[in-house]
Amino acid sequence: MPRAIRVGLMVPATNTTMEREMLGFLPEGSTVTRIGIPRTTGLLTRETMPAYREAAVKLAAEHFSPATHDLLAYGCTAAGFIAGPAGDAELARELAQVTGLPVVTTARAMVQGLQQIGAKEIAVVTPYSDEVNAQLAEFLADGGITVKRMDSLRAKDLEALCAIQPPEVEALARRTMAADCDALFIGCSQLPTQPFLAGLARDMGRPVLSSISATAQQAMAVPATA
Repeated sequence: MPRAIRVGLMVPATNTTMEREMLGFLPEGSTVTRIGIPRTTGLLTRETMPAYREAAVKLAAEHFSPATHDLLAYGCTAAGFIAGPAGDAELARELAQVTGLPVVTTARAMVQGLQQIGAKEIAVVTPYSDEVNAQLAEFLADGGITVKRMDSLRAKDLEALCAIQPPEVEALARRTMAADCDALFIGCSQLPTQPFLAGLARDMGRPVLSSISATAQQAMAVPATA
């Protein structure tokens, strides 16, 4: 039986999805401790990232340690894309330094999960703006993965993002995926996907990953410490 793990989870303070759904992907007996990172009322941008990042590091140092958790998951997908691969890796190192824990970031987990299944050309569904979607594609390209098809729900603000329901995500995913793609990725840890993810993969005959499922997958791969 897979070992239960204790996950410290950092997400935007407005995120209402990842804690619940991540538990559903983890081994029985696992725990997820959510800490919300304060943010402005708007969507994340390059301009708001420095303050958001500073708050994340401060909160991580206050709430997580090897005495209470096995790893830290940084679950803000868009923040990783906006920072880029180097910036995302730098933040992971900083979070590891202040907590003493292994760190899994959702952006990196996306790349690792797709690489592990050999995906080279994929379909992507998000709720993001075209600008953030372009940054997502660049992040994937750095990992040797090409976005062949992409569509978005284009949430105009946080209220619209948090109002998105599973049927909307599933419908867009089914419209976007095609036989010429190795896999489908659904980006954003606010989007609910667990109710339909397995069925979608079965119907499409291709792997389907989400921000949350990819993060859980990489969290389970973190070696146990003595």
